[in-house]
Amino acid sequence: MASIAQIEHFVSVEDLSNEQVLLLLKRAFAFKQGIKWQPPKKQIFTANLFFENSTRTHNSFYIAERKLGMDVLEFDAQTSSLQKGETLYDTALTLSALGVDIMVIRSGVERYWKELIQSSTIKCHVINGGDGSGQHPSQCLLDLMTIQEEFGEFAGLKVAIVGDLVHSRVARSNMQMLKRFGAKLFFSGPAEWYDQEFDAYGEYLPLDELVGKIDILIMLRVQHERHDGSQSFSKADYHRLYGLTKKRAERLKKHAIIMHPAPVNRDVEIADALVESAKSRIVEQMINGVYARMAILEAVISE
Repeated sequence: MASIAQIEHFVSVEDLSNEQVLLLLKRAFAFKQGIKWQPPKKQIFTANLFFENSTRTHNSFYIAERKLGMDVLEFDAQTSSLQKGETLYDTALTLSALGVDIMVIRSGVERYWKELIQSSTIKCHVINGGDGSGQHPSQCLLDLMTIQEEFGEFAGLKVAIVGDLVHSRVARSNMQMLKRFGAKLFFSGPAEWYDQEFDAYGEYLPLDELVGKIDILIMLRVQHERHDGSQSFSKADYHRLYGLTKKRAERLKKHAIIMHPAPVNRDVEIADALVESAKSRIVEQMINGVYARMAILEAVISE
């Protein structure tokens, strides 16, 4: 068994084998424990192309790249030739021609990466930082890292993913990988934000039926930017009906943990007092994000 996963592109958890995921997790923990890493002799250039707003993913990739000794090309979508009508494909083609080795891309277009990785001209490694409501594979890896750090394994764990499911790339990536590793999945949230595609991965139940029997509660952000605006929305009503209130949190098992991909809408998905509570692993998820993304970056340049 190799010591480092070797991956040409990191775009979807569906493309990863169990062995690759476990190797990535092993390397992420090694980075967190302070392993000495020798950067490659070749100079590595990366570019972070974020066409949707991001704080955690964008900045943690940047920090991961710098920790690995990579040179990060400054890229701002608002001042790029995209404003002149250039396509994402041609932007990637240009950066590849200039000598960029790795592109980390977030786009609102699902599966934007397909034509990039199928191109015979674009030579960059592509890392998906999120594609619409499709996949968020690096968030999935850091979530798996956080769970493994807490429980040591995945098999048999009861995990609830709650909230704006149909618009969530985090939900899709996490449910696919957690089911593969033997966790038992449950879903909850507004019925209109649930899709039958989730039936293949777990069971939909009201949140009040779930909180007392799960090990991990993953709350999702309400993604207003992906809604059509036709429905009225009340923060207070959502919190009362579908959020993790302090009263619901009191019913969680003693060992249960709370997770959220962030940004958190406080007092909407989660009561403000619970975001940094003893059961919360939200900050730890952000810490682990840097190490998980270091492992991903190392894997693509080792390919």
